[in-house]
Amino acid sequence: MEIEKLEKKLNLEFKNKDLIKQAFIHRSYINENPGLKLNHNERLEFLGDAVLELIITEHLFNNYPNPEGELTCWRAALVNSRMLSEISNKLGFNDYLLLSKGEQAEQGRARQFILANIIEAVIGAIYLDQGYDKVKEFIDNNILSELKRVLDEKLYIDPKSHFQEQSQSKLGITPNYELIKEDGPDHDKEFQVGVYLEDELIAKGQGPSKQAAQENAAKKALDKKSWN
Repeated sequence: MEIEKLEKKLNLEFKNKDLIKQAFIHRSYINENPGLKLNHNERLEFLGDAVLELIITEHLFNNYPNPEGELTCWRAALVNSRMLSEISNKLGFNDYLLLSKGEQAEQGRARQFILANIIEAVIGAIYLDQGYDKVKEFIDNNILSELKRVLDEKLYIDPKSHFQEQSQSKLGITPNYELIKEDGPDHDKEFQVGVYLEDELIAKGQGPSKQAAQENAAKKALDKKSWN
């Protein structure tokens, strides 16, 4: 792992280089490399999750007079796996991941969760090595910077609710969802669902459950220019 390159990317210089190395070690890598001196990143992830939630909560509490329910939704939109994996990708963290060969081949939702967890592990490492102010700076620059987009694009509303709100306000039509097909064995199903406005198919979505496929279809429908 090119630690100096990573430190430059993060604009930090770690006192304990092992902490930032450990942040990128997935449990599966340990299984294939039992002689490794460092442990996997799950304890750092546990710590980072708590630090992230505290700093996001503190920022929202100090800057917005909104009710608890709204602030909770905004925070959830900032720290969910989709958002964190997107930020992780933007920071190029995928290039530093240490995974088993099997996990390296996995993409999709499995990789999304791993990348989201990496952000939390990095936050844990920064907190331990650099302290509160530095980790707050990292979160401000890379995660809280997404708050405007969350509010502007109403990402705190789930895609199905958001699309229904848009279609009802603009067309007076309530969307409906229909299962198009399902593939795979019972333990690993993949569903494809279409979202319709009356008889018009607006978008198709896939997912490991009907609910996930519906949300994916609604998100794709929202992404269409006519729905911005």
